[in-house]
Amino acid sequence: MLDLQRHPVVDPERARPPDRTPSSGPRERWHVCVVTETFPPEINGVALTLAHLVGGLRARGYAVSIVRPRQGWMDPAGDLGDPALTLVPGLALPGYRGLRMGLPAGATLRARWRQRPPDVVYVATEGPLGWSAVRAARRLRLPVLGGFHTNFHVYARHYHAGWVERIIARYLRRFHNRTTGTVVPTADLRDQLRRVGFRNVSVLGRGVDGRLFTPARRSASLRRAWGVSDADPVALCVGRVAPEKNIRLAIAAYRAMQQVVRPCRLVIVGDGPSRGALERANPDLFFAGMLTGEPLATHFASADLFLFPSETETFGNVVLEALASGLVVVAYDYAAARAHVMPGRTGTLVPCGDARAFVEGAVALAAAPERFHRMRQHVRDSVAHLHWDRVVERFEGLLADVSRVPTQAGSIRTGGGDRR
Repeated sequence: MLDLQRHPVVDPERARPPDRTPSSGPRERWHVCVVTETFPPEINGVALTLAHLVGGLRARGYAVSIVRPRQGWMDPAGDLGDPALTLVPGLALPGYRGLRMGLPAGATLRARWRQRPPDVVYVATEGPLGWSAVRAARRLRLPVLGGFHTNFHVYARHYHAGWVERIIARYLRRFHNRTTGTVVPTADLRDQLRRVGFRNVSVLGRGVDGRLFTPARRSASLRRAWGVSDADPVALCVGRVAPEKNIRLAIAAYRAMQQVVRPCRLVIVGDGPSRGALERANPDLFFAGMLTGEPLATHFASADLFLFPSETETFGNVVLEALASGLVVVAYDYAAARAHVMPGRTGTLVPCGDARAFVEGAVALAAAPERFHRMRQHVRDSVAHLHWDRVVERFEGLLADVSRVPTQAGSIRTGGGDRR
């Protein structure tokens, strides 16, 4: 439940917003506005999570509107004609094709929200657009739930800008403490943020689509294209090919694996600013590029070992996708891996930042095929309970909680779902 320190707390498993069923009239349905700087068709963990949350709420009868930056070439010029979608100006992020940072849009948001006030605003990203959304919501006395999806302050270390890490961390704390509450994907992250002064932090976990990500999609033809037989181990790394994802460590682990087992293969799925240099330096690796849907699921299922060397995650949805696909995982002991990988049973966890232990963990699995194959028998079952429906249900409860908290400053906020 939402950790509201100065207000009564409502059990999210029992509290539900009123008048939100599909059969309710249009003024009675609950209206949730999602403000985000990333959303499909962009491909990243935040966009994936938001797609499931928005789709789940709409399936339950909520009216969900979305505010996001125009996504460049992915959006046609002019208005898309969708009253539930507000597009605002954005700036392209250097090195990240298709990703844009939203510019402040306070005046636009206040005008939209006065015309059609949301019952709750969910601000999923903390850029200039998100900051202006929190300010606008506070002025209109609208409850705001914030999402802490990305460790932006930690990213600074990987772009030779470590000096700004503390500045970004202070900004993030101030941002989230201006919201009614904040959600994070794991209990560990909740506890970390509480220790550094974040207030009202609650856990909203993640799910995985077990119908899409399944060992049944294993493809012999794809493995032949990789140049391996069914018995040869294939290591997989999926994610943005960028410094903060630490892909170089996955490559180092693979090189060490080659010393104990041949043939084997490393497949890297994803794109990003580091891809060109890594591909030129490692011509024997298979770079599959950006994949989604069934092609991505087939790549997961056709591999054997998942290498996840990132040190900057708030969660890491790909860990769940790997487990659902039957892959044994080697990862640092934090975020999704700590929450869902069982050491010695479904994978290997090593202390965060210990690159040598990461490499040794990968080599140990590659050198013990019988143990490795025993572990694979348990992998998929370990995440079979992680349904997105349950995550959406939890999200409903958190939205209900923040809607009941008195808001501060600005114009008077009407109650219930009917905002005239």
